[in-house]
Amino acid sequence: MKNFILVLLVLIAFIGCKQTPKNEQNTSQNVDMVYSEEELYRPEFHFTPKANWMNDPNGMFFYNGYYHLYFQHYPDGNVWGPMHWGHAISTDMVTWVEKPIALFPDEKGYIFSGSAVVDANNTSGFGEGGKIPIVAMFTYHDMDKEKQGDIDFQSQAIAYSLDEGLTWEKYADNPVIKNPNIKDFRDPKIVWDAVNKKWIMVLAAGQEIMFYSSKNLKDWEFLSNFGENVGSHNGVWECPDLFAMQTEGTDEIKWVLLVSVGSGGYNEGSATQYFVGDFDGKTFKIDPTFKDHLDKNNASWIDYGKDNYAGVTWSNIPDTDGRKLFIGWMSNWQYAIKVPTEKWRSSMTVARELKLTKTDNQYQLKSLPVKEISNYVSKTVKKSSISIEKGKRTLLTNNTLVDFKSLDIHFKINNLKEDTYTFCFDNKRGDSIKFGVNNNKQFYFSDRTASGNISFSKDFAPNISKAPYAANGNDLEVRLLLDKTSIEIFYNNGETVMTEIFFPKNPIEAFSVKSENFNFEIENLIINELNFN
Repeated sequence: MKNFILVLLVLIAFIGCKQTPKNEQNTSQNVDMVYSEEELYRPEFHFTPKANWMNDPNGMFFYNGYYHLYFQHYPDGNVWGPMHWGHAISTDMVTWVEKPIALFPDEKGYIFSGSAVVDANNTSGFGEGGKIPIVAMFTYHDMDKEKQGDIDFQSQAIAYSLDEGLTWEKYADNPVIKNPNIKDFRDPKIVWDAVNKKWIMVLAAGQEIMFYSSKNLKDWEFLSNFGENVGSHNGVWECPDLFAMQTEGTDEIKWVLLVSVGSGGYNEGSATQYFVGDFDGKTFKIDPTFKDHLDKNNASWIDYGKDNYAGVTWSNIPDTDGRKLFIGWMSNWQYAIKVPTEKWRSSMTVARELKLTKTDNQYQLKSLPVKEISNYVSKTVKKSSISIEKGKRTLLTNNTLVDFKSLDIHFKINNLKEDTYTFCFDNKRGDSIKFGVNNNKQFYFSDRTASGNISFSKDFAPNISKAPYAANGNDLEVRLLLDKTSIEIFYNNGETVMTEIFFPKNPIEAFSVKSENFNFEIENLIINELNFN
């Protein structure tokens, strides 16, 4: 162990995030390698389709050992087109196997977002021969009606599967909910209300959420709506999710409502807000203490980065597990169709566990990567303490120690001063993705303005992304996942999360850190290399 630490100390050096001078870029020591799109951009452990377009996660459920992920998919092109439900399965939410397309468009329309539930008691009557039906609910989007100017071009329909979600039969009497003359009327998410013994469905309708109930998943009754004078209304509401959660450390049960908004997120573009309150089987009401802590946009955000949208949770997670498990689309409608990948477009975030906490009479939804990712650790570098001198950029590790393709990094900084702490991933071409905390002006940040290819969209990196920083005894705990072209940062045990994609021209090669004015210590640095081969 002593020899290992000695080797690590020898490898510690000082490095900056500055660009390599132009006159050095073509020397024999710095010849740029040519990398394919696959080598550079295809993630190691975030789900991407084998080919072509993907957006929102759909229809997620767990059954017989498998997590099912359906997704908005256009199999014939790498930009948005006639929507299908793609399908992938996993035993651990980390590595995925893509399956054949689950739902195809038909004469009633494209297959927009929705959800799926395991109908264990066969309330729908679709079960046959003892087979438990999986029932999916989705939005039909009638393009012909939309083109001719009709307003009622979206309706809700169902399909069922008797082979655990591999193949589906659409219900003969679709749609099960006709359009009540609302332009944006979509994205049904179903949950079982165990108290009232009925199915509850939440639906995005313009800039509000509509609540429905059903005993059989076929016949739906309107209950109430939610959204007036609360939340961000800078864009159309989409992809709601409703679920009960136990507040950590208590017996208190609260209900959480997720609502994605097409534009107007905290850092512009699409983002997902959440509300904490109570649901009585008919009406959802925000807890007054939660409402008191909404931000200037009248919202609270599940992720402050620009690339976590339309996320929802898995249904049918066993009570023996008990987790609330979530995944989102790792992109943004501002530039999703323009990102510099050709064979495929878009990834999902890492699967995350959500937890509800209450501190100082304030409810907060926290998220961290699922524990299963630790099963893929192939190498670990640890350092109990590293002294960082002000203004210096200290190399913490390089590819002689770990492979930078897939990293899971943990560290702490105690006793933050009134300073800016900047961490940087970079390469010899000068591409860099930076993140950290400004403890003068009290914000976290993620900076991809020099991250490589940013020219494809003026909205991709016009400035740095920020998130509010609430000093917690001036101690900072960080966990981050790096996967070639994405960074997911979880501050202070997931209290604040920032997810951002980037497209370097060469692979990342170094991780450095600096402060502006003060010396400091990095404590308990753990760098886990992840291997998926």
